[in-house]
Amino acid sequence: MQRYRQYGASYSSPSAPVEEAEAQEEEEEEEDEYAEEEVCEEEEPLVEEGVQDVVQGTGGVNKEEVPQRKEEVTPPVSETEAKVPPVESKNGKRTEGGGDAGGGGGPKYSMFTWFVVLALLGVWSSVAVVYFDIVDYDSVIGKLKAYDTDGDGDFDVEDAKVLLGLREAEKPNVGDSPEKKTVLKPEDVSQPADATSPETWTTEETRSAAVPLPPLVEEDFVPDDPRDSTHPYEDDVITIDTMGVLLEETLPEESVVTSGQYLTSSKLSQEAAEKPEPESEKLKETESITEETAEKQTQDKLQEKAKKKKPKLLNKFDKTIKAEIDAAEKLRKKGKVEEALRVFEALVQQYPQSPRARYGKAQAEDDVAEKLRSNDMLQRAINSYREAAELPDVTPDLLRAALKRRAERQQFLGRMRGSLATLEKLVQIFPDDVSLKNDLGVSHLLLGDNKGAKKVYEEVLEAAPGNGFAKVHYGFILKSENKIAESIPYLKEGLESGEPGTDDGRFYFHLGDALQRVGDDSAYHWYELGHRRGHFASVWQRSLYNVNGLKAQPWWTPTETGYTDLVKTLERNWRTIRDEALAVMDQNTGLFVPEEENLREKGEWGQYTLWQQGRKDGNSCQGVQKTCSLLERYTEATGCKRGQIKFSVMQPGTHVWPHTGPTNCRLRMHLGLVIPKHGCRIRCTNQTREWEEGKVLIFDDSFEHEVWQDADSYRLIFIVDVWHPELTKYQRQTLSAI
Repeated sequence: MQRYRQYGASYSSPSAPVEEAEAQEEEEEEEDEYAEEEVCEEEEPLVEEGVQDVVQGTGGVNKEEVPQRKEEVTPPVSETEAKVPPVESKNGKRTEGGGDAGGGGGPKYSMFTWFVVLALLGVWSSVAVVYFDIVDYDSVIGKLKAYDTDGDGDFDVEDAKVLLGLREAEKPNVGDSPEKKTVLKPEDVSQPADATSPETWTTEETRSAAVPLPPLVEEDFVPDDPRDSTHPYEDDVITIDTMGVLLEETLPEESVVTSGQYLTSSKLSQEAAEKPEPESEKLKETESITEETAEKQTQDKLQEKAKKKKPKLLNKFDKTIKAEIDAAEKLRKKGKVEEALRVFEALVQQYPQSPRARYGKAQAEDDVAEKLRSNDMLQRAINSYREAAELPDVTPDLLRAALKRRAERQQFLGRMRGSLATLEKLVQIFPDDVSLKNDLGVSHLLLGDNKGAKKVYEEVLEAAPGNGFAKVHYGFILKSENKIAESIPYLKEGLESGEPGTDDGRFYFHLGDALQRVGDDSAYHWYELGHRRGHFASVWQRSLYNVNGLKAQPWWTPTETGYTDLVKTLERNWRTIRDEALAVMDQNTGLFVPEEENLREKGEWGQYTLWQQGRKDGNSCQGVQKTCSLLERYTEATGCKRGQIKFSVMQPGTHVWPHTGPTNCRLRMHLGLVIPKHGCRIRCTNQTREWEEGKVLIFDDSFEHEVWQDADSYRLIFIVDVWHPELTKYQRQTLSAI
């Protein structure tokens, strides 16, 4: 991105004019002084005063100014002995034939004239010395280039005329000139705050004059290219953000651009540069972005500061025993939890009225329970957290911390109602704490109390309409109530907030599912985001309870699974299995129950379950004993804690939404029992297949799949879930049930 600067002009009051001496002796003294100070470099304002003299029409540079900075003045044209018409030298001084102020001429001035010529030859010798880098030529001579309006490399009468407005400046030809001549707009000239600070330093290309430059047409402005700068510090660009933190600005990547384009740092900005906007709009846009960035940085820093705020856990009494508490806490943080527990128990016995000592004891018990995996010790910690919160003079921060941790550990032990009661007490004590109300809503959800959770989140959103955590949970509840369209904005805005607790695969899953159901293809955008955030294995495979590294493909063959014996048994006995299923259906006793997972768009879909989570489902096998006896020897199916074995009947006109199963730890077998000739099909990812009676289809239901039943009669299949073949025996034994 092109960087712009404002270059300040040094405005200094001209010094009082010095009267010229007429005596020849004084002139000789001045020349001697001039010779002694040839290589001295004085302050810059003296040169600018000379410019002021030219502008004010004083006729030249006075004699006291000449020795103060000779490198910055181009020597005048030499005089002749005879009377010569007045000549304008390069610095604008008129020289008369006699060299005398009175204008008289004569031989008596010839010797002096030759003396001046010799002196000037010495000056030129000094200039030559300077030119060969004995003195920094650029830093001295370059300062006059700010007044050089005609591009001839120095300041002369022609330049002064331009400054006085008597003639127009020649427009620099960027393509032909070996030096880049940057011209400033009048509004870009400002008084520098500090001539020595890096922010106000200027390059030799754009030094401001004491007199404002004439206004230029907008097209004549050529932005600086950062790569062309000769400033020794231009490469190390330093800026300061709105919070006062030093930041190093990243320069744009070098790219080939034409003379009419600005440098850009990306393809997107390069395309935008092809259609340049007015400068004012660009600046407004930049300022807007800067303000937004600054505001976001401010909010982030405030949030970070709030997070880092150290809670006040010590009351007045605890401060008197702070050293003893700190010693015990140091042991706990070093991992010496049993020793820390003994020290805290001694402190509690010695100071039973100390909330901090009892809270430390609860923390130590919590750590020991984690180390020993002891539920009994964890229950002791839960009790100690309550005792610490009930002591008198407990600080609000300690009270909040103790009860919040107590609720978390109660949830861990499965004491959901106890956790709910603890959180309700916390909300009563701290009614304005939105985060505690959010935790209370989650506690209701864990109990399956969606109605209670919905009420809590409605209260949160009324008090804090932008709370992202409440939005995603409220949207989740609306979707579970089948209010699909209403749930979408809450889920979307909650995820977009990026607040802690919102980056959860379940919310990406349900937002995408809701969008699919309303026919919005942006669902796959959110699935892709969920995949990038690490919640999904891929856009197609969106299960949430996974084992990493398992082979993933939508469709499988019996040989690939390794379960060929099971497949052959099912296919050889498909009629027996079918007859038992039809017998159960014909009894019309309600053994087939409607699908309850809210996966249907329309139609009727009933299921009759035999095994669930690796266990027989009640007395369901009594009606289909032959089928169950066939399966009991295949533990990869009956022992699959993350699967089911069931009959599935689907009536005509039924459509099942695109959906995915919960885990990648299983494969699903479909045995066709009663299949109409046309109209029944299943899609997994982008492949669609049809069932056949007596044949097994095998697919991984963690991939997106969809079902249509458009036939004239019902469709009946037998579903058998099996462990993923790559799971070890240990994994099959230890994985939690789903």
